[in-house]
Amino acid sequence: MTALRESVQLQMRLRGFSAHTHVNYIHALEELARFHWRPLETLSCAEVQAFLDHLISVRKLAWSTVNVYCSAFRFLYEQVLKRPAREFSIPSRGRSRTRPGVLSREETLKLIEAPPDLKHRALLSMVYGSGLRVSEVIQVKPVHVDRGRMMLKVEAGKGHKDRYTLLAEHTLALLAEHWRANAPESCFFFGRDKSRPMALTTAQAIYYQALKRSGVRKVGGIHTLRHCFASHAIEDGHDIFEIKRWMGHTALATTGRYMHIVPGRTRKRVSPLDTVYDKG
Repeated sequence: MTALRESVQLQMRLRGFSAHTHVNYIHALEELARFHWRPLETLSCAEVQAFLDHLISVRKLAWSTVNVYCSAFRFLYEQVLKRPAREFSIPSRGRSRTRPGVLSREETLKLIEAPPDLKHRALLSMVYGSGLRVSEVIQVKPVHVDRGRMMLKVEAGKGHKDRYTLLAEHTLALLAEHWRANAPESCFFFGRDKSRPMALTTAQAIYYQALKRSGVRKVGGIHTLRHCFASHAIEDGHDIFEIKRWMGHTALATTGRYMHIVPGRTRKRVSPLDTVYDKG
């Protein structure tokens, strides 16, 4: 699918898709081609749906993973190959109803302190302390750190949006120590080449190594630390609209999911009716 691959990559570049999306979409299209052993241009909508059913029923992939495949196929057939709606249509799968897994504060601290490597501790500390996505943390540069306000600028996050989020004192101290010890050239969290950010898979591997070393129960991947940031911020009584801005969520409903995974809050709930009688 060389010629088709070039067309897909061109359209993704023109639309400003992230490097992560490029990799995921191409992988999904390659798997579809291998499943049917035919050029993708010749596949019918029913054949594409048969492959999606295979992912759901046989391979039992996660809801979010299948949604990536659906998005890749819609992009190919609707945006690149210009198939009319009457010829190609994939039903929307909506949102997953599962709640994100979170760790206790004690477990979180144990996990981010587990790596012996200073750079690795700083990375995990920043993911949790600022509520970052893994694709965001590997792009953080010194210019993004606002010491005066203790804020962190996230450039071109999901949806190509910039935002500011919290910067923890503990993370700042680790970054300063990391800077003195390892002298990053561009991004704080570099790979083998100091002038380039580390790979997403490397950051994820750092998390899993820390998880194993710490002995903390597994409830998910590195994104778990972002979930912990949100749920712990809600426990601390932060306004949900503030948390939405820090997380970079488009919809308040996305942030609202964390309201359902926070254990009992200590703040007393009072009906507006009771406050009226109190004033009387």
